[in-house]
Amino acid sequence: MKKILFILALVLMPLSAQAQLEIDITSGKLEELPIAVSPFYSEQADLGDFARDIPKIIASNLESSGLFDPLNRNSFIQTPASIHTDNPRFGEWRAINAQALVSGTVLKTADGRTRVEFRLWDVFTQQQLIGMAYMTTPQNWRRIAHIISDEIYKRITGENGYFDTRIVYVAESGSPLKRSKRLAIMDQDGYNHKYLTPEGELVLTPRFSPTAQEITYMSYRGGQPRVYLYNIDTGRQELLGNFPGMTFAPRFTPDGNKVIMSLSKNGNTDIHELDLRSRQSRQITTNPGIDTAPSYAPDGSRIVFESDRGGSQQLYTMTPSGGDVKRITFGKGRYANPVWSPRGDLIAFTKMVGGSFYIGVIRPDGQGERLITKAHHVEGPSWSPNGRVLTYFKERKTNGGKDQSSQLYTVDLTGYNERILKTPRDGSDPAWSPINP
Repeated sequence: MKKILFILALVLMPLSAQAQLEIDITSGKLEELPIAVSPFYSEQADLGDFARDIPKIIASNLESSGLFDPLNRNSFIQTPASIHTDNPRFGEWRAINAQALVSGTVLKTADGRTRVEFRLWDVFTQQQLIGMAYMTTPQNWRRIAHIISDEIYKRITGENGYFDTRIVYVAESGSPLKRSKRLAIMDQDGYNHKYLTPEGELVLTPRFSPTAQEITYMSYRGGQPRVYLYNIDTGRQELLGNFPGMTFAPRFTPDGNKVIMSLSKNGNTDIHELDLRSRQSRQITTNPGIDTAPSYAPDGSRIVFESDRGGSQQLYTMTPSGGDVKRITFGKGRYANPVWSPRGDLIAFTKMVGGSFYIGVIRPDGQGERLITKAHHVEGPSWSPNGRVLTYFKERKTNGGKDQSSQLYTVDLTGYNERILKTPRDGSDPAWSPINP
């Protein structure tokens, strides 16, 4: 991935203690904040597209969160040039019901780089909330827009944003009997799409490293399911171990130094962990039931996994040594695909009951189960790095029930604001990256 070059963020004006514009995102369905994202100002004609397009991406990002209502540019009275020379005329922005305003400038420096500066204003207190400037190369303009979006989101909500991230997933095509499944990656808004593995492969369950530009995934290369490691920067693929049985559901540990997975051999499936540096593995569970789909808590203190050891498919937690096993789900139906939130407060899962599939969340102690979305087949939840949004995939029947199609979705943790994440082909098994380095 191309590195973005930016200077230390510059505070353009001191933050006023009276500037208190914020959104409380801990409540239920929220009223969207009306925000005006003005075109940026530039004196240089060849930067005109950047000055128009960067704010468009910012507005799109903020709108997609479900927390902001970007106002139509056609309603803006004050011009970007006037904001640049005279500062905002706040009365004109209040007249169109804006509560917040984003303005900025774009210019080319003597060394050929591009300087992008933005300011976030509270329209009612007439105070600047934040101001920053970045130095970059022109080809990174989309990423600059995502970084600015994250800063605005953080200043107003009090929590980190998730716009400067990517999603890896399984791109699917072909008939149900001859399905091609290859790795693909894109920005969280669907742009900069790229295929990582060749056509005709069968890959499953890609997962991002929390600390490096690496992905672990399953591949049926050679006819056997094996776990591989893919380096995004170099494109290098590496087989992780040569286990005698079949390996499933790989996922990184919180420090990124190990991969935890399930291994099936001699008719039994248990959870194992592989050290990526020493290539030494250790077995964690030794139960006659099927133990699979492990996921660490972000602090590394416990592991959640699915197991049928109690007679039905349920979720359990345990220590990294395999001790202190606790069952946390007791509702009707079967539970699968658990994944711990980056915040540590919730575990997402797939639930199957009454002929329907659900994506839900539950607290690590087994309390507070909530079902967020339902479909004929919905599966594969993955958290945004701030723990506020989930991505997953849904399948639906097509061609009179003879075929099926799958699409990626995102939804807010509250269950509102479900959106389709458009991909060139069918998509499944999404995994959200950390914030880009």
